[in-house]
Amino acid sequence: MCGIVGYVGAKEAGPILIEGLRRLEYRGYDSAGLAVISPEGRLGTVKEAGKIAQLEGILDEGMPPGTCGIAHTRWATHGAPNRLNAHPHWSQGRDIALVHNGIIENAEVIRSKLSDLGYIFETQTDTEAVVHLIDEAFQENSALEDAVLTALRQVEGAYGLAVVSSRDPGKIVVARKGSPLLIGIGKNGENLVGSDAAAVIQHTKEVVYLDDGDCAVLTAEGYRVCHIEEGDVQRSVHQIEWDLEAAEKGGYEHFMLKEICEQPESIRNVMRGRLLEETGDVRLGGITLSDEELAGIRRIVITACGTSWHAALIGEYMLEELTGIPVEVEYASEFRYRSPVLEDGTLVLAISQSGETADTLAALEEARARGASTMGIVNTVGSSIARKTDFGIYLHAGPEIGVASTKAFTSQIVALALFTLYLGRRRHLSILQGRELVAALRALPDQVAQTLALEPLTKELAAAYGDAHNFLYLGRGYQFPVALEGALKLKEVSYIHAEGYPAAEMKHGPIALIDDDMPVVALAPRDSVYAKVVSNIEEVKARSGRILAVVSGDAPELIGKVDHLIEVPHTVPPLLPVLTSIPLQLLAYHAAIHRNRDVDQPRNLAKSVTVE
Repeated sequence: MCGIVGYVGAKEAGPILIEGLRRLEYRGYDSAGLAVISPEGRLGTVKEAGKIAQLEGILDEGMPPGTCGIAHTRWATHGAPNRLNAHPHWSQGRDIALVHNGIIENAEVIRSKLSDLGYIFETQTDTEAVVHLIDEAFQENSALEDAVLTALRQVEGAYGLAVVSSRDPGKIVVARKGSPLLIGIGKNGENLVGSDAAAVIQHTKEVVYLDDGDCAVLTAEGYRVCHIEEGDVQRSVHQIEWDLEAAEKGGYEHFMLKEICEQPESIRNVMRGRLLEETGDVRLGGITLSDEELAGIRRIVITACGTSWHAALIGEYMLEELTGIPVEVEYASEFRYRSPVLEDGTLVLAISQSGETADTLAALEEARARGASTMGIVNTVGSSIARKTDFGIYLHAGPEIGVASTKAFTSQIVALALFTLYLGRRRHLSILQGRELVAALRALPDQVAQTLALEPLTKELAAAYGDAHNFLYLGRGYQFPVALEGALKLKEVSYIHAEGYPAAEMKHGPIALIDDDMPVVALAPRDSVYAKVVSNIEEVKARSGRILAVVSGDAPELIGKVDHLIEVPHTVPPLLPVLTSIPLQLLAYHAAIHRNRDVDQPRNLAKSVTVE
């Protein structure tokens, strides 16, 4: 969750830290703060509850001077989202400041120990225990990094943290275990740290991703990485593949709308250089298994959270239909707690936009511990899941800033289609079947662009139905996960209660809720279950339900039976979810605008869930 940024160099740190926080605000916006070491060696700290704008209002009265500092934007876990609990936290002598993302599981034990030593705790946070622990360790260590390492050996839980101290000025000490951190290698004597690349992209495109157990020291002269158990280590330098412009709104009112409209290009990027039309196949350089090893896959378990879990369900249908391999989809948050059975021949596939989702990482670690082969589908190059899986596929969708995922979702569906085709062609999928899917994939970006032309209609529908208290989304087959995703989008950004349901299961409970006050979104593209969905629509209509039907091509059977037709282009069934999900994204967006919601920063949510 929380966002961390740090800077050390020749420039004034304050404005750079604030700019970094703005780019990280999607990670949490309960409070914000910064700490800067002045030229005289004093530690200046400012923090405030609320969004970064509230912090900036205070800083208008004067920015703490200095060329070395750290900053934080918070998503609250321990302690209320107020100024007192905002980061940075400081030592009792006000000479050490620390920012933290994660959860310290033994915080109460540390608090008790330090209280006995005379430390006074001012906040409700678990983080404060760590800064006092570092202060205690500093009594026996002259270097800040040694004090941090001594303290962290007593800490249990997850952390990404950055520390500065007026006792050892001109350096930032950072450490990671379970929460993402990277070093931005600047030029002209400056280095940065950030929770993700958005924090540093304005200053450098060269980054070093820290591994669990890593601790690094940043100065104006350079950086050094060590491991808490292994000593000094070397970590690879990666190049960020997108530009600063990609992290800007680019004239759109909101990132969410921008990212919805970017989907033709983001889908092209997933497929770029990968489609082989002649052979009805795809080229996936990230798949390192031989054909013999691929043939040995007898079962696939897909694990994910949130929107990625919905993409996984679509992947389940694809893989079983086109490869004949049994597939199960697991919530990552439940996977490692239920003793999963992973026999020989099981492939565990982890899906995550950020590649840092804590529950998905934990599920992946459980799979690895049980000896399973592992694969990742992620958007972020160099992310933890990318580095910890045996092989995988990068989306190359560009940064997704809006908290509600849109382009990453459709990119994940396309990536799953590519993997399905790759695996299917090495099993029983014919060249003609392969060519049909490749042709459909090739046409998909233009069809997405056509679908985006539905925005005026979705805006009208949002105005007509945006005051409803409840929505029901219905789908069958490939469209059931789309129903789940459509409901989730509406909940996330408009705060309207919504449920996604298999259309036939409606009769087993939800039909009791249907009346003329509940809009029902029926996903009815022309596929193998179209006639069944038409029957389900008839059942809704008989109960006076107001129906918004998403169809592919003409749907004369539904004229007079539904209140609104939303027509998307037609494609092969496995790819229809890409097209049918887009009007639901637009409907959620415009419903949120209608209700005057904060679209890009919906309440209580954060973009990257890096705590369990």
